[in-house]
Amino acid sequence: MIYRDKKSIVAVLPPGQAVLSTSWLNGGCREGLRMVFNHQLTGDSCRSDDLEGGGVEAYLSLVASRLGFDPALATGMLTGADMKNAAVATRTFRDLSVTAVVTGGIEVNGGRAGDPASFYEENGDFGDLGGTINTMLFIGASLPPETMTRVVVTAAEAKATVLQELMAPSQYSTGIATGSGTDMITVVSDRTSPLTVTNAGKHAKLGELVARCVRDATRDALFLQTGLGPASQQNMLVRFRRFGITEEDLWHAVAADPHAGGRERERFLAVLRREANDPLLVAATAAVLHIADEVLWGLLPEDAGREAVCRIIAGISVTGGTAGGPDGCDGGDGSLSEGETIPECWAGVVGRLILLHS
Repeated sequence: MIYRDKKSIVAVLPPGQAVLSTSWLNGGCREGLRMVFNHQLTGDSCRSDDLEGGGVEAYLSLVASRLGFDPALATGMLTGADMKNAAVATRTFRDLSVTAVVTGGIEVNGGRAGDPASFYEENGDFGDLGGTINTMLFIGASLPPETMTRVVVTAAEAKATVLQELMAPSQYSTGIATGSGTDMITVVSDRTSPLTVTNAGKHAKLGELVARCVRDATRDALFLQTGLGPASQQNMLVRFRRFGITEEDLWHAVAADPHAGGRERERFLAVLRREANDPLLVAATAAVLHIADEVLWGLLPEDAGREAVCRIIAGISVTGGTAGGPDGCDGGDGSLSEGETIPECWAGVVGRLILLHS
């Protein structure tokens, strides 16, 4: 039985369930647990040392008790996401069933694996817990411990594909997020099932069901929590944020341009916001920024990337004007100015395009 109790989603487990959890409370691989939960933190601070009880494990024990369960037989996860925005996805194949229950938000601490760390843990004291993607997975089959561990790997990969497809930005680098800094997962396997499954990789049907459920529920949960989705990402200004480029940066890029003709800042920004959803500009911005990514990843030589960007600039047009050929690059000769990045060059070109409309 799964239900929502105010700030928590609770799953009451029948006998014979195996649980693998990343929780501080009865985490790891366990048998005999009778309840798993996902709990929304409230208040101004989500730091571990500010939690009631003085730490994460103690706080989770308090939550379990308040929900009416023995903390010794429970495990739980914490998040800043609203439980009302939880998403559920179920998929089946023959006798095999998988259900995912996900809450999520990455606008606060979305990150890319390998980004600079936010804290160094000292004896259990660490940073904020908010902005988390939490996943509950219920498998209608008996899985050995090693297979439950493989479920976690498949689920993590599936979550990352959703963030990649949404171009969700890391808050700590110019990269695309692969999750939040505090994601948690709980996997429940029914050891009483007559069906035993030992492979949860991408080639196996269990792996496919896990991945599809996690993808569906993660995508829905992110939209419900923050509105993150295809529509919100079809905006040039949203794409620029990953590189720290703002509306003000675009204005400053063109304010001193003699062609600005004394146009007012507010008028420029109004037109900029109106044109930000233009599909051609969004497509060109996506192409240019992806070239910047590939240069950063070492997949393209920097000179080839810059040349490709200037060719895009030479060909892009919007209703009422064009970028004016390679001179759109600040270098004036089809190259970028010294020290200028590809996103910065493109921001300047976009600013000039907007001037044509203002």
